[in-house]
Amino acid sequence: MSTSASHLATLAKESETSFILALFVDLTGKPCAKLVPVEAVEELAANGVGFAGYAAGAMGQEPKDPDIMAIPDPASFTPIPFVKEGLALVHCDPHVEGVPWKYAPRVILRRMIDQAAEQGLEVFMGAEIEYFLVGKDERGALVTADPSDSAPRPCYDARGVTRMFDHLAAVSTAMNSLGWENYANDHEDGNGQFEQNFAYADVLTTADRVITARYLISMLAEQRGMTATYMPKPFSDRTGSGMHLHLSLWKDDEPLFPSAEDERGLGLAPVAYEFIAGILEHASALQAVVAPTVNSYKRTGAVSTTSGSSWAPRMPTYGGNDRTHLVRVPDGNRVEMRGGDGSANPYLAAAASIGAGLDGIARRLDPGEPGGDNGADRPSLPLTLLHAIDALDADPVVAGALDCVGPDVAAYFARLKREEFFTWHSQVSAWEVEHYLTAF
Repeated sequence: MSTSASHLATLAKESETSFILALFVDLTGKPCAKLVPVEAVEELAANGVGFAGYAAGAMGQEPKDPDIMAIPDPASFTPIPFVKEGLALVHCDPHVEGVPWKYAPRVILRRMIDQAAEQGLEVFMGAEIEYFLVGKDERGALVTADPSDSAPRPCYDARGVTRMFDHLAAVSTAMNSLGWENYANDHEDGNGQFEQNFAYADVLTTADRVITARYLISMLAEQRGMTATYMPKPFSDRTGSGMHLHLSLWKDDEPLFPSAEDERGLGLAPVAYEFIAGILEHASALQAVVAPTVNSYKRTGAVSTTSGSSWAPRMPTYGGNDRTHLVRVPDGNRVEMRGGDGSANPYLAAAASIGAGLDGIARRLDPGEPGGDNGADRPSLPLTLLHAIDALDADPVVAGALDCVGPDVAAYFARLKREEFFTWHSQVSAWEVEHYLTAF
């Protein structure tokens, strides 16, 4: 038995696991898995488990192509008995014919981590996951799962949190049992919207945990007859759901971003400003990756909502503890990217952000002074997914991050997203019927 097989078998035995979900995500973030009995754990660890890549989703394959073999990473083994007794999950790195698959998001992030490591850098990340709990009424219309959650300003409402206590407590307990250090659970700005936070970790671990958390939240919500959605903007009059990423760089086990001698007043070292400048320089192209759906731009394009603010950035600016900026600096330890939303693939979002930030460091870019006017010389964020994809095509750094394992991934991603945009654009909406039916 190989060391990897022995380790995975030991983990399964110690956690009293009966079945393992061998899981990976496609480029859109769809979780794909096979349920593997623990009796086959040695085969799983040694050779992986096979998938028809074209059937799985956006994995860069045609029906004629060879199987994708999902090779488990034992370090990501996660018992999830709160979903089903005896069930565990392990994140996998897809390979094709023995080679890491260039279209696999986790493989892409691994390569960007290696590129940072070549410069002696380690990337840490925290992620804020926002979501809505919804259901459907007798007419099939989308409604808030809690019918009493109708206040005009529901954010942090103690009553809303209490009414959803069973769900929130179940998710929190699950996170803490896994050692994620859940530290807060709150009602967000939209009716039916929640956020549950956990501690930061190395960037790959956090990306894995985002995928795991989405799965757990969805499954635990279903147990209570609700649907958890990470759709960026499920309701036109409410705040959208973001996925904010908190990034920091370390070297030799020491954080690089903090500095007590910052004349700009944010507590940052020069390398942190260069990293921020890279994010701002490539902001338009990054939006194609961190806000990758048609619906994403209903969130970033919103001027206001029933609660009074959209909380989504509209310009590529940065500043201190100010949530109106694309890049917020809560303290000197990290920078917060606020452009991403609930539809983002965390592996790709992290990989592209690392690429942009490292480019800022390599070119010694200057983001300018913090504040609302620091983006005046930069284009505003894309208005639609189509604009964002055009920006991605024109940006060799962000496209290069997607292509870091092999060529043509960025072009494939862009083609898929253009098709998504034009498929949506070809549909006749209720708005069009209302405005044009008798207008002429």
